[in-house]
Amino acid sequence: LEALSHAKDAKVPIIVAVNKIDKPEANPEKVMTQLAEQGLQPEEWGGDTQFVKISAKQGIGIDDLLDAILLQAEVLELKAPMDTRAEGKIIESRVDQGRGVVASVIVQRGTLKIGDPFVAGIYSGRVRAMFNDHGEKVDEALPSMPVEVLGMENMPNAGDPFQVTESEKDARQISTKRQELKRFEDAKAVKKVTLDNLYSTIEASELKELKVVIKADLQGSAEALKASLEKLSTKEIRLNVIHSSAGAINESDVMLAAADDNAILIGFNVRPTPKAKLLAEQEKVDIRKYNIIYKCVEEIQAAMEGMLQPDTKEEVTGTLEVRNTFRVPKIGLIAGCYVTDGIIKKTSSVNVIRDGVVKFTGKVASLKHFKDDVKEVKYGFECGLGIENWQDIQVGDQIEAFEFVEVKRKLGDTLVDEKAAAEKREAERRAAEERKAAEAKAQYEAEQAAAKEAGKAKKAEEAAKREGAGE
Repeated sequence: LEALSHAKDAKVPIIVAVNKIDKPEANPEKVMTQLAEQGLQPEEWGGDTQFVKISAKQGIGIDDLLDAILLQAEVLELKAPMDTRAEGKIIESRVDQGRGVVASVIVQRGTLKIGDPFVAGIYSGRVRAMFNDHGEKVDEALPSMPVEVLGMENMPNAGDPFQVTESEKDARQISTKRQELKRFEDAKAVKKVTLDNLYSTIEASELKELKVVIKADLQGSAEALKASLEKLSTKEIRLNVIHSSAGAINESDVMLAAADDNAILIGFNVRPTPKAKLLAEQEKVDIRKYNIIYKCVEEIQAAMEGMLQPDTKEEVTGTLEVRNTFRVPKIGLIAGCYVTDGIIKKTSSVNVIRDGVVKFTGKVASLKHFKDDVKEVKYGFECGLGIENWQDIQVGDQIEAFEFVEVKRKLGDTLVDEKAAAEKREAERRAAEERKAAEAKAQYEAEQAAAKEAGKAKKAEEAAKREGAGE
């Protein structure tokens, strides 16, 4: 649907290739129906959209797809000038052992020839050799012709413009200017710490971070993998791609990853050189090798989730019924309980439930079976239970024993820390009790002071009466 939206926005004709028709469960009619609902009416049904049924794996329908593309080009009367300097787009680039940087270029206008100076993205070069899609050496490339070009100064990115210039000097000047502009843009992206952004900077420094180095067989693959991994970043954990490029994993890549304690080196369809492999073993650098992007994304996502602070949730382990209560000197009130379900441990926390309402939440102070201290009491047994800071236990109360367990979180999930919430509630309860006690004490002292003042006043009054009577 996203691709469909882009095509509609660009107002370009659409040819639909219905793939995997070799599968037993293939249902091209269903696909056509679903796309018809999005406005793509098949020609077979009286619409104006070409649908071609293919199997990329089996090679079925590929010739029909090419014919459909050529037919559409004829209908649109697509033409391009041939007697001008060549222009096009970079499809892909890579480092080829023995040939250096190799870029796949689609010529859009003009004629590209051997020896032409050019600018590809921010890098300049001169065409040293060209090869067509069959790997055959060619001397020139016409519009709509894809070719592999040798002679690049460095690897351009997929989608970068390719332009032939009048001279090598012009190409170098344009390249230098574009590289300066890129450095300027990169420098602008670096945030300086000011009073205005100090708080956000401190917050960012508290984020957990996973750093990765990406090496791929093609520059486009490296960019696609980088984009996919960077989307995993959340408010709590950030994925930082410190370097990505095409080519085999070399020693400098290993040293770059080794500079950070938690950096991972990812190889996509590439392998480390023997020296790089030996260095990685010495530096304890983790090299992960993949050939499918989503497998890489899944594993990196799992690694990031492992770095997240886990949730803490209450897990009920048992329930008890209070059948009797008795006081023990110097200890306080003890509840005689019967375990009706599960188990209670001395390390457990408990909820005191009365008439279906939680009256108190706290920790087990003591746990006995008859006169013996025990670590746990299971279902079907009786026990004596003391609860920290709670003396209002009544016969008939239900005791719910629970423990806080850690639960792994997924990226993007909000942290649920029931243990911290329970501790906060307990702290607030104690603070409220202390405030109440302090208020009661202050009121008592005020009453005592008032009574004392009243006594003084009464004595003074009586003394004055006696003096008046003596006169």
